[in-house]
Amino acid sequence: MKKIILRSFLLIIIIALVWAIHYAWVSFPIISGFDAKQVCSCVFVSHMNKQDIDTNEMAEFPFDLARYKIDMNDSSVTATVWGMAKRKAIYRKNIGCTLINDITEEKLRAQVFSIPSPPVLNTDIIPFPYGDKVDDSIASNININKLNDVVNNAFTEPYPGKKQRTRAVIVVYDGKLVAEKYAAGFNRNTKFYGWSMAKSFGSALIATLVKQGKLDVKKPAPVPEWSDVNDPRHSITIENLLQQTSGLDFKEDYTQASDVTNMLYKKGDMAAFAASHLLAYKPGTVFNYSSGNSNILSRIIRQTVDEKDHAAYPYNALFYKIGMYNTLLEPDASGTYVNSSYINATARDFARFGLLYYNDGVWNGERILPEGWVKQTATAPSVNKNKNYGYQFWLNGIHADDPSHRIYPDVPADMFCCDGYAYQEIYIIPSKKLVVVRLGLTLDKSFNENAFLKSIIDAIK
Repeated sequence: MKKIILRSFLLIIIIALVWAIHYAWVSFPIISGFDAKQVCSCVFVSHMNKQDIDTNEMAEFPFDLARYKIDMNDSSVTATVWGMAKRKAIYRKNIGCTLINDITEEKLRAQVFSIPSPPVLNTDIIPFPYGDKVDDSIASNININKLNDVVNNAFTEPYPGKKQRTRAVIVVYDGKLVAEKYAAGFNRNTKFYGWSMAKSFGSALIATLVKQGKLDVKKPAPVPEWSDVNDPRHSITIENLLQQTSGLDFKEDYTQASDVTNMLYKKGDMAAFAASHLLAYKPGTVFNYSSGNSNILSRIIRQTVDEKDHAAYPYNALFYKIGMYNTLLEPDASGTYVNSSYINATARDFARFGLLYYNDGVWNGERILPEGWVKQTATAPSVNKNKNYGYQFWLNGIHADDPSHRIYPDVPADMFCCDGYAYQEIYIIPSKKLVVVRLGLTLDKSFNENAFLKSIIDAIK
């Protein structure tokens, strides 16, 4: 009996050891990669201090397992987990931070990106949204005291043991900025991380190429890995990628090592990695939210414009056209922008993007997006049973006439939004003439989006 117990105990120890080794092998590089990349962007792009980063960004499991070192002279961050899985991210002016993957640091630093400078303007004397001058007058139908209370309450922590950590809120009504607030340590010049809101920007960039006649969303996506007409993936259209119905066998799970975490933190060419996946479903038949689809779209943008112009294209074709002079996209190690996740912008710039869609793709009289694009963006394909996703934007759900079937039951059915990890949001509500930006670090789902938006709507008669 003692031998049986001893053998059983040894077996348990061996199993636990094998599991621990496997976990360390697959997960530690992701954890240290996340820490290196995020700390790099926090320090060199958002200009956060180390104490705030330690207290907030890297304080949660499993990211608190890692230890990182900031090198201001080298413009880099190196991270390890218990001394293992060393990963390094480097900062380069105008293109932010990139994790070193599948390339030497020397070659990565030698890459050339020609980013155009924004126009030289004194935006403080130009009225918002074209500049930053804010008109203090308030429309008579807005209860400003009630609206300010709503905004202020968004920065409180009403739930014991929870952390909403709201960092910025902007409310734009009928094109006019009517409320704005920032948490301590942040201001209107801070570049905030947008995470998956980047997907919506990638969609807008696809739209600019459609408008130019260079892309057709109904045709097969120009993806080299699927160029063979006998490849079942050859039938995947750009629209399938936009609507997350490509059918690719791509797992989006951030709680473990999965396709998305491996892509973001272990791969130098993220689009190539995503495109290498086989089909799980026939294209156009099943909704499967995938950051891989978004990065394939990003590479399509790069391959459609001249190679020498690809880095500048988002700025010339979109950002600078709508006054987004404080926005930054970050590339992977192959040089392709990570349009699934890596965008940094001020809260006002995020609001400007929301206004572009609120105004049906027109900015100051110039049509930026094709006619009908915004309507299609806010329309879910029939195969999406929940009717909650369009062209890389989230929608409010199934029924216009039945609030119980909406994602946000107290918000109009026409609401659509850019949505990112930890509740980065740009809400666009055309029927209420509203664009609302909310940015923060909410990891516990304690921010009540429905109540927040309802309260803003209620403050406007």
